Amino acid sequence: MRVFLAIASKQGGKSISEIASAAAEAGIRTAFPVPAQTVTHEAWRSARSDVALLAWSNEPGQPSLLAPGRDRVTAVNGYLADPVDLRMLPTMDVGRTDLSQVGGCFAVFQAGESGVSAVTGATRACPVFHAETRHLHVIGTRALLVHLVARAAESGSTFAAPQWDVLALQSMIRQGYFVSDETPFRGVRAVPPGGGVHIENGRRTLLSPGLPTAEPVGARQRRTQVAELAAALIDSVAPLRSAGAPVRLALTGGRDSRLIAALLHAAKVPFQATTYGLEDSPDVAIARLVATRLGIEHQVVAPTQAEHEREIVVAHPLDRTLDVLRVCEGMSSAYESIVGYEPYSGKPTTSGQSGEILRGGFLCGMSSIAPPALERKVHDLFLNDAELFTQEANEHAAALADPWLTRVRANGPEVLDHMYLAFRVGRWHAGARAGALRRGTPVQPFLDNRVARLALALDPVWRRSEAVVHALIEGFTPGLTEIPLEGRAWRFLGESPDDSWSKVRRRIRRHMGNGSAPPAPPPRPAPPRKSWNWRAHGDLSRILLRGVARSEALSTIVDLDRVHAVFGDAAIGRPGLAWNLYTVAALLTEGLDPPVLPPQERLRIPIPD
Repeated sequence: MRVFLAIASKQGGKSISEIASAAAEAGIRTAFPVPAQTVTHEAWRSARSDVALLAWSNEPGQPSLLAPGRDRVTAVNGYLADPVDLRMLPTMDVGRTDLSQVGGCFAVFQAGESGVSAVTGATRACPVFHAETRHLHVIGTRALLVHLVARAAESGSTFAAPQWDVLALQSMIRQGYFVSDETPFRGVRAVPPGGGVHIENGRRTLLSPGLPTAEPVGARQRRTQVAELAAALIDSVAPLRSAGAPVRLALTGGRDSRLIAALLHAAKVPFQATTYGLEDSPDVAIARLVATRLGIEHQVVAPTQAEHEREIVVAHPLDRTLDVLRVCEGMSSAYESIVGYEPYSGKPTTSGQSGEILRGGFLCGMSSIAPPALERKVHDLFLNDAELFTQEANEHAAALADPWLTRVRANGPEVLDHMYLAFRVGRWHAGARAGALRRGTPVQPFLDNRVARLALALDPVWRRSEAVVHALIEGFTPGLTEIPLEGRAWRFLGESPDDSWSKVRRRIRRHMGNGSAPPAPPPRPAPPRKSWNWRAHGDLSRILLRGVARSEALSTIVDLDRVHAVFGDAAIGRPGLAWNLYTVAALLTEGLDPPVLPPQERLRIPIPD
């Protein structure tokens, strides 16, 4: 994991205050959730000490994080797919260069004598946060560190406590992530997808080039677009070819990780598969079939279980939540399971996370995409459970929703598609993947800048049909779509079959040098049983409710008299909302400081028959 922080004086030639510099050194201990002894540090400062770029990493054996150029230094968070781009970046003026054709999942920082620039890719899965004070601009990859430095510069104290943006946290409760560019920290915001910040001679320019839009095209052009997307996917896994060890793929029973398996197979990247779950779960059963078809090693990792194997053992909700809060900086709910800490490893990993980008974003989870349904979806993303919130919180949410509601009435499918990338990927996934980045740098094809842009250029309604993903899988590895899916069958088989897809699959296979004939469409499988959710167990309800009830600060945005209805005795009726409430309550009550008390006793949750 890498952490970057850029500081620039608003008055050229005026040195950055010692307090701000000291706050950065002190704040990294809280903002970088890894053991301090594993962290290395580099720094660059301008000749007049009015611009600084600071870097920290827990990646052993890495070359310098700050690559020198003629009159600047450049740093990359994440990875670039093509080594040529990595060599060229120090020669570019990042704040003025179009990086839309650069592959990889990245954020780029560049500092010189006159200022600093920071930009992120289309998915903003490597986020960039910014803030300003009366005298400084502060930009970084960790929102908490940006905030602590800005607070120190304003207050004159190196150890100024964080100031929460409590109103902004209302969307964390509704959705478990931010549906805006806000953060938990007052005055700190995320740059938009594909956007950035450019500081020159003390003046700040916010970069927001926008996302690609899909233009109406004919069947032949569609086939060309899918072939281009297939080629970009092949390019996206180039860093894995030289990994020196088999790639570890997180394989489930779904569509997205299966596409990654087909892609790795077609790209001739050696890989193994791992599935997390109980032996009799649908994910494990289907993933085993996929691995057998591909002839690859498959490992099943089950939850920690008690001796008689009818219970699982989980962390106490408070310990789980404080860990998620610290790692994800209050921008992900403890309902989500993040990757636990282990020492950083260069072993290559990948997954199918955020594959919904290729399936229409939010559209893929909707049973209807009629205009009223699309408008209702946007409304609910911002204003769901309005009766649970205070008037002030609902008014804040309504102000965030208004521009999107206006847009959805003009072009609903595109808006839901773009919102998925901006918020579900750029805020939820960007926050949650911090856990994985502490222990390695996964190569994730669906987060690739070029892949995402090419996907968005395809009609989102067409992508929602899943015919694009089906064609890609068949083009990469014929026959893999015959294996049933976890959940429902391929959507396009039950809605509007399109004979042109056989042509698409043949074109991809020609590109890959695979000329075998496509199989017959698979039969619709019977849906497997629903997976069990331990987070809804009634034994957790009392713990979560007590934590929510004792948070006085939560009353600014939540009507605490109504929260009891969210929880239950035998089972939590709405576990996602319950855990979201508990997460925000813990943030406002406990903060983000590293734990000083030992973990509480772990809990045993019975596994139902």
